[in-house]
Amino acid sequence: MLKGVVALVLLLSVFAQEPKKDLPKGQMPDLGRPTTKENPLPVFDFEEYFTGTWHFEWIVPESPLGPGGVITGTEVFKPGLDGRFFDSEIAATGPNGPFTAKSKTIYNPDNKFMARHETDSRGFSMMKAGHIGGDLGGYYTIYYETAPFEHNGKTLQMRMTTILFSPLNFKVRAKLSVDGGPFVNFGNPWWRKDVPGLESSQK
Repeated sequence: MLKGVVALVLLLSVFAQEPKKDLPKGQMPDLGRPTTKENPLPVFDFEEYFTGTWHFEWIVPESPLGPGGVITGTEVFKPGLDGRFFDSEIAATGPNGPFTAKSKTIYNPDNKFMARHETDSRGFSMMKAGHIGGDLGGYYTIYYETAPFEHNGKTLQMRMTTILFSPLNFKVRAKLSVDGGPFVNFGNPWWRKDVPGLESSQK
């Protein structure tokens, strides 16, 4: 019995000595009390949230952008310049094979406004612009709309809602309009952040 107690104490001491990992945190500060409507919403920190490598999977329908199927890949966000200018690079594989995309984002935290220009190796580019909203529960949502752009002889436009559920994952709700027609569902992909030493971030 004594040996078992000693072994347990030694095991607990080993765990206590292991360095604790700095896990991503939400952007709503801990006030030590319930929030009220008088509490101001913290300004969204784009760099803190997005910088790093994200894995995503996107099931898309057939469209002028390409055949339907599954797109999987990574997006790497780099630290910004002056807290307002950011770059990211996508490397992915879809129904037509591998492709890449590069983006530049301008973020104005005072006006809660974002604009993002993407250049896609599949032969098109698009400009997205929109606003970011949030609540005191720590959830932020980005509402994007693209300017009309041309691809495969069609005029396309997208609307996207990016929902930041946690520091480790966000979801995109995408809709596509072709030649001025109605916006229809274009998939609801998840992005999941790659955090070294945190296996759950890959799931």
